[in-house]
Amino acid sequence: MVAVAAAVGGAIVGARGGGDDPQPIAAPQPACPARVAAEPRRLVGQMLIVRMEATATDGLRHALRRGEIGGVVLFPPAATRPRDLAREIASLRAAAAAGGAVPPLVMIDQEGGEVKRLPTLPPDRPPDRLGADGKRAAVEQGRKTAAALAGLGIDVDLAPVLDVPATPDSFIASRALGSDPAAVARIGAAFAEGLEAERVAATAKHFPGLGLAPANTDLAPSSVGATRAELAPGLEPFEAAIASGVDLVMIANAIYEAYDPDRPASQSPRVIEGLLRRRLGYGGAVVTDDLGAQALAQAGIAEGEAAVAAAGAGADLLLFALSDGDAAREALVSALRRGGLEREALIRSCARSTSLRERLSDA
Repeated sequence: MVAVAAAVGGAIVGARGGGDDPQPIAAPQPACPARVAAEPRRLVGQMLIVRMEATATDGLRHALRRGEIGGVVLFPPAATRPRDLAREIASLRAAAAAGGAVPPLVMIDQEGGEVKRLPTLPPDRPPDRLGADGKRAAVEQGRKTAAALAGLGIDVDLAPVLDVPATPDSFIASRALGSDPAAVARIGAAFAEGLEAERVAATAKHFPGLGLAPANTDLAPSSVGATRAELAPGLEPFEAAIASGVDLVMIANAIYEAYDPDRPASQSPRVIEGLLRRRLGYGGAVVTDDLGAQALAQAGIAEGEAAVAAAGAGADLLLFALSDGDAAREALVSALRRGGLEREALIRSCARSTSLRERLSDA
C-alpha cells in the first residue's frame, strides 16, 4: 500500500454539474496518494489512459516513471506474441515503480467475436453465442478470459458490452449479448463476475447504452433522440452490473437528448453525476470511451477540450485510443491551475482509481 492523503469519506455533495433525481451516495473510502494529490501533473496524469501497441516506447516509459499517465490501452498487431507483450507490460510496471508512481492500469478490448485484440486468447465464443449459452457458461468464459489476460499482466478488460440493440441492423448488434434487456443484464453480469473472480476488472459499456444510437461513435457524431421512457430498457443491464459491483463503467460519446441535448454523454455532468452516480447509485470508477473518436473530432471537440470537459463532468479515467495523451495532459494542468477544474473533485476521482488499483493488487 502507498502513503495516502486525507481520506475521502461520507457522502459526496456538490457534484460537478446538474443532475437528475439527486440522492446522496457513499464516497469511496481509499484516499488519493499524497504524492499524486500534491502535484498537478501527477494528479491529472493518473486519469490518462493512452494507446500502446506491441512495444512500450521510451516516451511512454518516461511518462509512467514521472507519474504523468495512469495506464495504457493495448492495440497489439495481430502477429504479436503474448509472451513478448507480457515482457513489455512488465517493463511499464517497472518504470512506474522506479519513479515511485502509481501502478499503471493495463486495459484491452477483449470482448470476443469481432472485437478481440488478442485473437488466440478467450473468450472462445462470440457475444451472441455467449448470450445463448446461459449464465454458467458466461461466468466460465469470464474466468478463462481473465486468467489469460492476468497471465500477461493485463488487469482491465473493456468488456462486457451491455448495449441492447433496437434492431438487428444496429451497428452495435454484432457485439451485443442479445436483444432482450433482461437477458443482456443476466449474461453481462455473469461474464463480469467471472472476470473479477480472477483479478481482472470488468467494464460495463457503453453507458447509458448505444442500442438506439443511429451511428457508430468511433466513426461519426451520433445523437439519440429517444425519450427517457424509450431509453429505460437499455439501462437495465447497467443497473444489474452496478448491483453486482462492477469495477468500471464506460461512458459513451453519443448525445442523449433526453438527458443532455447539448453535450456528448462523456462530457455531461447530467449523465455521469446525475444519472449514473446519483440516480443509479454508482460509486465506482468511470472511464470514458475514446476521447479522440470521430464523434467528438467531427464536432470540433479537440482532445484537450474533451479531456477537460470529461474530467469536469465527473469521469475518473480518460481514454485515448489513438494518442499519447500529451495534449490532454497540458490542457488539464492548465485548467486546474486557472480554476477551470476543481482540485478536490480531481482528488475524489483519484480516490476512485486508487480504490480500483488496490482491489486489483490485493484480490
